[in-house]
Amino acid sequence: MTPQSFALFFLSLLSLSIFARLVLMLRQMRHVRLNRDRVPEPFAQVISGDAHRKAADYLRARMQVALAGLFIGASFLIGMTWGGGLQALHDQLSHLFSAGSLLHGIALLAGLATAGWLIELPLTLYRIFGVERRFGFNRMTPALFIADLVRGAFIVALIGLPALAAVLWLMNASTGLWWLWVWLFWLGLNLMALIVWPLFIAPLFNRFTPLQDEGLNARIGALLQRCGFPPRKLYVMDGSRRSTHGNAYFTGFGAARRIVFFDTLLEKLTPDEVEAVLAHELGHFHHRHIVQRIGVTAGTSLGLLWMLAQLADTHWFYAGLGVTAPDSATALALFSLVLPVVGFLLTPLASHWSRRHEFEADRYAAHHAQAEHLASALVKLYRDNAATLTPDPLYSRVFDSHPPAGARIEALHAGSTRA
Repeated sequence: MTPQSFALFFLSLLSLSIFARLVLMLRQMRHVRLNRDRVPEPFAQVISGDAHRKAADYLRARMQVALAGLFIGASFLIGMTWGGGLQALHDQLSHLFSAGSLLHGIALLAGLATAGWLIELPLTLYRIFGVERRFGFNRMTPALFIADLVRGAFIVALIGLPALAAVLWLMNASTGLWWLWVWLFWLGLNLMALIVWPLFIAPLFNRFTPLQDEGLNARIGALLQRCGFPPRKLYVMDGSRRSTHGNAYFTGFGAARRIVFFDTLLEKLTPDEVEAVLAHELGHFHHRHIVQRIGVTAGTSLGLLWMLAQLADTHWFYAGLGVTAPDSATALALFSLVLPVVGFLLTPLASHWSRRHEFEADRYAAHHAQAEHLASALVKLYRDNAATLTPDPLYSRVFDSHPPAGARIEALHAGSTRA
């Protein structure tokens, strides 16, 4: 393949990706707008017209931000490749560090990540302090936002930069199988994160306190026993410091395993509904969804690293994307820039797989708790989080990791109590 033909191929793929995303996002906005004044029948008795219209307006505002992000991201990609941005960054850093050295590679990749973050920063600020605040969801203060940035930068410096240095060292020092060694290092790092994150990193950002509600503790303990799960530590996280959105999740590995509830979730749901939501999460573990996803992620990362190893030895990969100084760091930088474009092709498949998992977890929850309690919890969460009840079917098939609200509630009401 020649540099020119690869450049044309990638430009065509990028254009197709942008066009497809644009069409789907516009379809979503139009479909929600056309259904703005009509609450779907299954929800007409529990969600008001005002709440439904708020969800439509909230989606429109978020989509506008996403549309801006789509074009800003594409402009950044073009600027860093064919616009010569990555090569210019490479050349400027060569005045400080020897080109191709480990320090040069770390600086190049850190500089690229910083540039991408700065490009996205205005939209991030507008989304948090504009859209989220306008619709009553944001509780983040400017001081807390800055504190989060400082803490995040500290973690990146402490963990991310050494990990990046290790990857570049393996790429330069290993034989043709460097991609396998990098993959093994990546797996080890991710397993370590399962222990380190809940114990040391997450507490830097939020306060975690043991669940004090004895009745709810007993109810959850009985659910875990009923489902054959060992007892877990139960914590409440102060999610209300940043947002009114509610959530619950499992985290950790081994002694670090824990169940975490956002305080906002506990404020909105009854104990019956909390139990049903937790049963849904247990359903993911029962069906080994987490293990499946880890396996797919590991297999995909191995394939991607192998692909990068093949591309790193070709002239046309660099020249076709505006780079004239090939080395390990520029190969990794280019690959990180082009991967989201290629990955878009797999988005519908990943979304479909995720939605199947959600239906399976719902069925498990309906069997071990009560279907009506999970349904009522979902309705409250859709309402309080201003989630649209009328997504465009095509957009939902491509992007949504969870089934549409109507389909999910209908499945629960239609007999999800089957094991």
